[in-house]
Amino acid sequence: MPGADAAGLVAALAERGETVASAESLTAGLFAATIADVPGASAVLRGGLIVYATDLKASLAGVPSGDLERNGPVHPDTARALADGARSRCGADWGVGLTGVAGPAEQDGVPVGTVYLGISGPTGTTVTPLALDGDRAAVRRGAVDAAVRELTERVSAIREPSGPLRR
Repeated sequence: MPGADAAGLVAALAERGETVASAESLTAGLFAATIADVPGASAVLRGGLIVYATDLKASLAGVPSGDLERNGPVHPDTARALADGARSRCGADWGVGLTGVAGPAEQDGVPVGTVYLGISGPTGTTVTPLALDGDRAAVRRGAVDAAVRELTERVSAIREPSGPLRR
């Protein structure tokens, strides 16, 4: 059974007639699967890219190779590019990008639990750094929960000055 947060996100997107797509590294499709667990998700979920391997971040999601070489795959710029890539390549109103280290060991000097969440939408792209605790499953689940929560907040915050939802 999907969490109430995912159901709320699907409802908010459906009410606005908007869609979402993801480009996921450490979560390997868990965000998209969480959304797909909600009845009615087909109205809002465009799809997603599982870009677990670093080279796929560039070839599938459009992360600039130079950024990956310079910064590595776990970086705010990577999360931003993943979110933008998911949105543009899947033709969605919103894009979510997730990259990080789930463990059990650090990766290229980046500690376990370090996650960057990118959200791309009609008002621009934001990146949120997360420091999550727990084992691999807990870090991955925490990243998805944060993505659902933050995207719900972003979708719900966009309103016309007079109050009604923008269409």
